[in-house]
Amino acid sequence: MSLTDYRVLAGPEGYLPPAAATQGITLPEKGGALVEGKVVLGTYAMEQIAEKLLNAKNPVFFPGPLLLWAWKEGVAEKAKALKEMAEAAGAKIIPMPDYRPKYPMINPDIEINPNHPNLTIWHNKIDVCVFAGVHCHYANVALKIIRGGTDCYTIALCGEAGHEDAMISLRDVGLSELQQLTEIIKQKKEGAK
Repeated sequence: MSLTDYRVLAGPEGYLPPAAATQGITLPEKGGALVEGKVVLGTYAMEQIAEKLLNAKNPVFFPGPLLLWAWKEGVAEKAKALKEMAEAAGAKIIPMPDYRPKYPMINPDIEINPNHPNLTIWHNKIDVCVFAGVHCHYANVALKIIRGGTDCYTIALCGEAGHEDAMISLRDVGLSELQQLTEIIKQKKEGAK
């Protein structure tokens, strides 16, 4: 298999899955997104995200500290928009308020340990998860761990350039993108009735 054939798919991929970037996966330019390692238009990725969330048995949103703490103007509005999206998709929310390891024990019903996200995924039988408001360096590690040890489909709504190790990664996500994605979810949900 050549580097261009590599796809970022749900695992388990193994104990030490390769970083997607080492397999030739590159981040998209502005307006683009990644779907399973392929660069696509952001609007296409939004459609795919809506489909994955609405067809999931147990979708869960993992908001991180960039959305959980009102550390700058506009964050509270983004957090509210993400909550509305989760409600529209029929998804649960498990917060990731900080990145400190929760040792010796975490309660996977109420939080995710970014150093062992697979435990929360397994315990809750999560088949699709959405990271939003998670610092990129922690998201990259957690997404790789999830891909390596679970069959959970990962989605990253990133405020920066995106994440190669997510199955779907939408970049430059702000309030308007969250609202647009929520509307797509609502439309698809209504169309399925």
